[in-house]
Amino acid sequence: MELAGILRDAARAEALPRFRRLDASMVHTKTEAIDLVTEADVATEEAIKARLAQVMPDALFVGEESVAADPALLGRLADADFAVVVDPIDGTANYAAGLPLFATMAAVVSKGETIAGIIYDPMGDDWMMAEKGAGAWLRRPNGEAVRMQVAAPLPLAEMVGCVSVSYLPADRRAEVLSNLAKVRVVSNFRCAGHEYRTLVSGHAQFGCWNKLMPWDHLGGALMSQEANAYAARLDGQPYRPSHVDGGLLVAVDKDAWDELRRQVFTF
Repeated sequence: MELAGILRDAARAEALPRFRRLDASMVHTKTEAIDLVTEADVATEEAIKARLAQVMPDALFVGEESVAADPALLGRLADADFAVVVDPIDGTANYAAGLPLFATMAAVVSKGETIAGIIYDPMGDDWMMAEKGAGAWLRRPNGEAVRMQVAAPLPLAEMVGCVSVSYLPADRRAEVLSNLAKVRVVSNFRCAGHEYRTLVSGHAQFGCWNKLMPWDHLGGALMSQEANAYAARLDGQPYRPSHVDGGLLVAVDKDAWDELRRQVFTF
């Protein structure tokens, strides 16, 4: 809860006051036109990092913007005794466009294993949280807590899911997009945090992402599993903090995962 409070304080101090108040000088392109960073991303991450240095001085801090400045930092995550991985504003493109669909996220990693995850929604002012072995919970600032559970399985033709279309392999994108006609609804929120929230709260049957930066997926993947979902990379292997590619498919159970892998995600 202390870490959750740090995320909330930083988002309320740095991200929310700048929301819908950015000018062109405050928004920059990183690797490509759809990969943005804003003044708010940097300020929010710096605020979180400063607080963590006070309360968790021995933790390795791995933030999205810190890694952008020092890529070697990412390589230290797999062997860290204790690390906190932070995405200051997940859904930066939405944030920059003035769309209220973004999140502030953190995951705790110990010796190559994700042991906790938090997704804070600054607009709704609540958290999705999970600790390994303790379930997934919706928590509000007043102390209210509701345990989360994924939806019941459905036939393929009735499934609802979230898919990160922009990072599908270019040579298989048309095939996968065609295959997605086999399901009922496909969404792409451009914000992994809210896609995981949708799945964990029982409003979707699956999610698939191909680009696996740890700040985007570690917390959400753990949360999904703690809500009784089945999660694995597309080769069937477990998803680990060191993985940055290979795809990740999360579904409400193993049978749904197998069917989606066989009929839809054929890359």
